[in-house]
Amino acid sequence: MHTEADEALVRRALQVARGALETGDVPVGAVVFGADGTELSAACNAREALGDPTAHAEVLALRAAASVVGHWRLDGATLAVTVEPCTMCAGAIGLAKVSRVVFGAWEPKTGAVGSLWDVLRDRRVLHRPQVIGGVLAEDCAALLGDFFADRRAH
Repeated sequence: MHTEADEALVRRALQVARGALETGDVPVGAVVFGADGTELSAACNAREALGDPTAHAEVLALRAAASVVGHWRLDGATLAVTVEPCTMCAGAIGLAKVSRVVFGAWEPKTGAVGSLWDVLRDRRVLHRPQVIGGVLAEDCAALLGDFFADRRAH
């Protein structure tokens, strides 16, 4: 079950996601918040912009947050993202020791936090953050749906 505070986090990620549209990237946004609720970093997908297959919003936001705090461990942090993370991003989230993940749209084709796989809550992994999915799912899915409809039309 999610809270109004979780919705606010995903709303912020939606704002960030729209930045990807400027470079033709899939509009996914991720924001890392510290344990005190302070925004540490924000990033949108930048695979097209950077020519980097690993430039997913989550990875870029985690890198930037680690730079802000001065180390790779993001204990106590919350990652808010507009779409369910993939396996690469789920792995990075676990390795960064993020405490909470709050995401919007489910991704049945590539999702690794409950849809296709559940990497973050697998009992065999060492770090299992709290996961809250489906927050503002319709709004997040609509942003993606509009993007892909526009691409198909052109």
